[in-house]
Amino acid sequence: MELNLQQKVFVITGGASGIGAGIARALAGEGAIPVLLGRNREMGEALIAELGVGTQIVYELDSIAACRAAVQEILAFRPRIDGLVNNAGANDGVGLLNGSPEAFELSLRKNLCHYYHLTHLLVPQLRAQRGVILNISSKTAVTGQGGTSAYAAAKGAQLALTREWAVELLPYHIRVNAILPAEVMTPLYQTWLQSFPDPAAQRKVIEQNIPLAQRM
Repeated sequence: MELNLQQKVFVITGGASGIGAGIARALAGEGAIPVLLGRNREMGEALIAELGVGTQIVYELDSIAACRAAVQEILAFRPRIDGLVNNAGANDGVGLLNGSPEAFELSLRKNLCHYYHLTHLLVPQLRAQRGVILNISSKTAVTGQGGTSAYAAAKGAQLALTREWAVELLPYHIRVNAILPAEVMTPLYQTWLQSFPDPAAQRKVIEQNIPLAQRM
């Protein structure tokens, strides 16, 4: 597929594995330059070696200072940024009954705040290129799941920010969209499956609720 992405630079948070790695592979396949931003150095190095293009910036994106430092390194690598994929995060199971106010706030820092911080810091570059922003949300934002209040709140807020930014950035020709994945067999999802007494049986239960799987 020809998407006219040759030599365009895309920052992908959580880009070393799972959904982020899949996005990085797709972009590299179109001739783009992926910048992997996250905490898993070994997996990031392996992916960059596989792709033969791009770089990785290693930070835990849980503070404003870390986001600022990461952006400085990104712009030192490439001052031109054509796209930002906000993807990093994890369903940490902080619920209403099994969580706490402290755990809830910490989860929002890990799953939501860096979406705003990085976008705010990279807006000048995105304006210059009339770039794109893609927020990776989740089906939990619209369906609920139970036992995961913090993650659901973060994902719902990401959808609200997507709409808000699409309006605010329209005059600058920056497109803002969101994707809401459901079940995706990422390393984190596999780890979650292994927490059940019978992972294979639990996977079968889940797949029975996927319409496409039922038709295959």
